[in-house]
Amino acid sequence: MRSAFRTIGLILAALLGIAVLAGAGKPLPKAPSRNWNATVVRTAQDSHVLGNPNASLKLVEYISYTCPHCAHFEKESDAQLRIGLIASGKGSIEVRSFVRDGIDMTVALLTHCGPPSKFFLNHAAFLRSQDTWLAPAASATDAQKQRWYSGTLASRTRAIASDLHFYDIMETRGYSRADIDRCLADKALADRLAAHTQEAVEKDFVNGTPSFLINGVPLSGTYSWAGLRPQIEARMN
Repeated sequence: MRSAFRTIGLILAALLGIAVLAGAGKPLPKAPSRNWNATVVRTAQDSHVLGNPNASLKLVEYISYTCPHCAHFEKESDAQLRIGLIASGKGSIEVRSFVRDGIDMTVALLTHCGPPSKFFLNHAAFLRSQDTWLAPAASATDAQKQRWYSGTLASRTRAIASDLHFYDIMETRGYSRADIDRCLADKALADRLAAHTQEAVEKDFVNGTPSFLINGVPLSGTYSWAGLRPQIEARMN
């Protein structure tokens, strides 16, 4: 019996060996490709990069949240950039805030609120609803404007956020009132964003928004998706 079991064992081992060797010749399944549209990094300059940080084409966007052209650019370009540039890993997008006034600063503080993974959806939420909240800003009363531009940073930004219904936008994004108020009171970030805006003027020659750089080179006379798209395509070929 022992001899019979030993023989069976040798046969099974041989068969298993054959199975292993047969499997070794098959190609290993490919690892799932990385989802670059879900890859967001916050930089030391308080900007946010979407996509492959080592991409061969690096697009920088300077955005002002009170700029209608910026809202138009967001609506026209976002899906096409995500599909044609980001998804492949060949390109990345870096968004830098260009702060023009108190409303702009308030929105910029809110888009930066929370972890980096939330930035681009916050960014899109405000630009895509700009028509809704920017119109009332133009018809604000003197009393409202007095609250917007006097007092501490926290009192100014909270007044703007209340009058223009920014709390509602952020609450639909999952933020609590306490979260929102904490971000609106972030004076250190506000000071840095103001300094970065001045640097953009001095170093990247930004004098309007939206403005763009590709691989560190400012794109003169490019302020729209129609103007930017062929320049990206030329560098992708």
